Amino acid sequence: MCTLEQRSNIFVLTLTGNDDEHRLSPTLIAAILSALRQIKSVATSGSVLITNSQGRFFSNGLDLPWALAAGCRLKALARLTQMVESLRHVVAELVSLPIPTIAVVQGHAAAAGFVLALSHDYMLMREDRGVLYMSEIDLGGCLPDYFTVLFRAKIGSGLARRDVVLGGRKVRGREAVEMGIVDGVWGCEQSLREASMELAERLGSRKWDGKAYEKMRKGLYPKLCIVVGAVEDRILPAKL
Repeated sequence: MCTLEQRSNIFVLTLTGNDDEHRLSPTLIAAILSALRQIKSVATSGSVLITNSQGRFFSNGLDLPWALAAGCRLKALARLTQMVESLRHVVAELVSLPIPTIAVVQGHAAAAGFVLALSHDYMLMREDRGVLYMSEIDLGGCLPDYFTVLFRAKIGSGLARRDVVLGGRKVRGREAVEMGIVDGVWGCEQSLREASMELAERLGSRKWDGKAYEKMRKGLYPKLCIVVGAVEDRILPAKL
């Protein structure tokens, strides 16, 4: 599902598995949440998180096949709601980490997978293969409240938000940079991973105070903190 590795002061969280779509099932969400809480418990000044994945997907969103396998519409909706609310806690943990966070998008990041990546402080992307895509408009779905608030918080251009959310635009690397969604793109997986390590080392060398970093991040995104339940230096239970 995922692995957590520590290289000096850098934590590397990798989405793994034979199914390289890395759909956010209850099991994978729980594993990510556990890893983030473990990181928070041991992080020190100078720590940094890199989140990446194996294969051609960063994450293809929530595990819709698992939800649909429930057998009826009401049960499928209950499963979908369960995953949406569980992912809310992941976003809350990322907002509350006292360290810089970097998402390395080497493949497709769709729907909730896009949300997972966007919840990090920095996003780096592969130019030739990475695609960002919010599929809800094409599937006839609606965005959970914290998805919408996250997009408003992290994507400054209203036109870019319109194209991504209402237009279902499949955004590739160079376009993502131009739209202000990602920090940079690289031509191959090796150069992308090297760039993420260089960024992590540079951020870690600043040795910022963790509590100050967390509070300043929360100050940047107050509405996001409210909707995911990450306020007052603690994570509150999200409302169902």
